[in-house]
Amino acid sequence: MVEPTTETTVGQVNTTLGDHLLGELRDAVGANGLLADPDVVLGYQRDMMPLAPAGTPGAVVLPSSTEQVQAVVRACAAAGVPIVPRGAGSGLSGAANAIDGCVVLATTRMNHILEVDPDNRLAVVEPGVVNRDLRGAVEKHGLFYPPDPSSYDWCTIGGNLSTNAGGLCCVKYGVTTDSVLGLETVLATGELLRTGRRTVKGVAGYDLTKLFVGSEGTLGVITQATLALRPLPQAPATLVATFGSTAAAGAAVSRVVREGLVPSLMEIMDQASIRAVEQHLSTELGAGTGSATLLICQSDGGGETARREIRAIEQICTDVGAELVHWTDDLEEGRMLLAARRAVLPSLEIYGAWLTDDVCVPRTRIADLISGCAEISERYGLLIAVVGHAGDGNMHPTITYDPGSEREFAKAHQAFDEILALGLSLGGTVTGEHGVGKVKREWLAREIGPVGLGVHRAIKAALDPGNLFNPGSMFALYDEDKD
Repeated sequence: MVEPTTETTVGQVNTTLGDHLLGELRDAVGANGLLADPDVVLGYQRDMMPLAPAGTPGAVVLPSSTEQVQAVVRACAAAGVPIVPRGAGSGLSGAANAIDGCVVLATTRMNHILEVDPDNRLAVVEPGVVNRDLRGAVEKHGLFYPPDPSSYDWCTIGGNLSTNAGGLCCVKYGVTTDSVLGLETVLATGELLRTGRRTVKGVAGYDLTKLFVGSEGTLGVITQATLALRPLPQAPATLVATFGSTAAAGAAVSRVVREGLVPSLMEIMDQASIRAVEQHLSTELGAGTGSATLLICQSDGGGETARREIRAIEQICTDVGAELVHWTDDLEEGRMLLAARRAVLPSLEIYGAWLTDDVCVPRTRIADLISGCAEISERYGLLIAVVGHAGDGNMHPTITYDPGSEREFAKAHQAFDEILALGLSLGGTVTGEHGVGKVKREWLAREIGPVGLGVHRAIKAALDPGNLFNPGSMFALYDEDKD
């Protein structure tokens, strides 16, 4: 098992909060908003990434307003106790993992949709709003909030903002930052910073909104967001194609991009993913016939527009040698086909525990990444299933292992790192949507280099000189051998 982090030397950390600070926190959030029981706080220790280190929180606070967040921040800053902001805990990078003696600030009680403005196509929400709830609320107005992480039915907007989450619709609609107009963020001083705008355009000053989106709680605590909405898409047309080789599937993706087609969704599954889903859902997707790869596409243009786009993709798949191509504009059949993609991770549980990676490569190198993962799988003797967003090159190789075997866990960790190295070697990045957190710190440093790391540290030092927020996540404020 992963040992708790000892990363408490970065900044001033008290391992015991003391009665005075606990009293101030209780005054700030109320008695029912403070959790200090050792057994209870352990439930807020980590997110969904088993590789990331996690310490033991000194307490958990559950504020219900921006003013309460400000009071907590001021109290912790005065006491020199770090704060780790947290949403629902659905993250996959360890960004929300506690460090020893910290205060975990969970925003789940700040769960109000404050405004839906159909005329200006925007919504104003608190960070604890569940992604799926927001999507459902704006659909009543004929509107659409695009970001849709796989955990959209329980992840919160605050966590999505902090990690700049993506999802299946990124190929057409982008990641979370592309839907954010403005933020309210509590700074390390306890002051409230308002960034961005409610207008369609706005270029006044630095783009501070985008600075905070994806900062993983290291620069402040987001307490409100103004989000851009889109018209609700029409019923999509859906296509599924199987290929005898990953190279053929990769060629299809490249052709789709080159010919200027922009489907609302384009997902890819390798043979291991196909087989797992077939067994889990008791259905047939093509693995039984030896298909190496499956491609799922949707076009949400509606009517003849969607059918025209899907037919063009059908022709491309046929031209590059697809074994089977099928498309439908029946809504229920399309949902059933897409359910196979969403079922990949639950399906892999039949093989034991799973550890999902997150690398993004140029779309022309998707086949190389899948082939490379197959080689890593064979070398370590662990099943690695690759599924991902073919439309933007963001792949999720998922390593399965026996959770009761320390040896297999160690091999899974090594395979995880080799996949990151492979992604970089193909001209990619070590994270497309899950974030850096506490599991990819050295990989961030490798990717952005010493100058980039220095700029990150300078921004952190300017906004959070006391290293109050999530110390040690993404990167260390100082070189650890000099600290």
